[in-house]
Amino acid sequence: MSSGSKILVTGADGFIGSHVVEELVRQGRPVRAFVQYNSFGHWGWLDTVPEPIWDALEVVAGDVRDALSVRDAVAGCDRILHLAALISIPYSYRAPDSYVDTNIRGTLNVVQAAREQGVTKVVVTSTSEVYGSAQFVPINEHHPLVGQSPYAATKIAADQMALSYFLSYGTPVTVVRPFNTFGPRQSMRAIIPTVIVQLLRGTRKLRLGALEPRRDLTFVTDTARGLIAGLDSAHSTGEVINLGTGFDISIGELAALIADLMNVKIEIARDEARVRPAASEVERLNADNSKARELIGWSPELSGLAGLRTGLERTIRWFSEPANRARYPREDYAV
Repeated sequence: MSSGSKILVTGADGFIGSHVVEELVRQGRPVRAFVQYNSFGHWGWLDTVPEPIWDALEVVAGDVRDALSVRDAVAGCDRILHLAALISIPYSYRAPDSYVDTNIRGTLNVVQAAREQGVTKVVVTSTSEVYGSAQFVPINEHHPLVGQSPYAATKIAADQMALSYFLSYGTPVTVVRPFNTFGPRQSMRAIIPTVIVQLLRGTRKLRLGALEPRRDLTFVTDTARGLIAGLDSAHSTGEVINLGTGFDISIGELAALIADLMNVKIEIARDEARVRPAASEVERLNADNSKARELIGWSPELSGLAGLRTGLERTIRWFSEPANRARYPREDYAV
């Protein structure tokens, strides 16, 4: 695929999206960054990227829920990386209709515009949450889909909507499913920033949710590379592809590891605000990434316990910079 073909990135203002945009620009790709419109003129995390990245971008503000807005953003683009979504699981319990509008209708708007305008590849970003608690490990792409939260249910529906366009109309869709991504710029609703920032503030009695669930944690630059690999591969169309490391760790063990890396001693207190309803908790996620290795040539640069430690060290350094923490209006738990 020509490096001159323009790539639209939806959700470019978000945590993963901003890293994807950075990587594409560093590779010399023309990028149109689709950010959510707001009256402040903020571009989310794109406001913080290095100036040469910022200067290379075409930024379009709009709303993925608006079909005309999406059509205008797609016009003139050859390929799409679709990351725009509502992602907080706790908030999906409170406002499920918002997730239907953004995650399902937003994805429909993207694939419909791609179909109408002859886009040559659409990568839809899914999530390992669609699998629910592991029925077997490692989890491959044939694992049953179980919507244990309104968020997960809307992502299952979005994936199926996208794949239906491939089967019905031949729209060149790929669904990529990252397992728990972490790194610089992640929201305070996530466990790793929550622990790091509490410790940086001098807290030694951490307020956390359930400690037993196990997660397969992928560093954000690995996730970004995987999404781009799915976009570039000639073999990925019509496929569902996991991105994960194949190594999982419990939330309690993770908190202890972060404390060890920051050289502090901790106690943990249960915070009911962070606890999911019992039947909604996903107890274990562990990825089978063999399909990604074989089909799109992707493997994580950071894997296993050693890779996790390296990723956590990078994340700790980033959050340790006061200017970075200043980007968070409040350093409390964000639903």
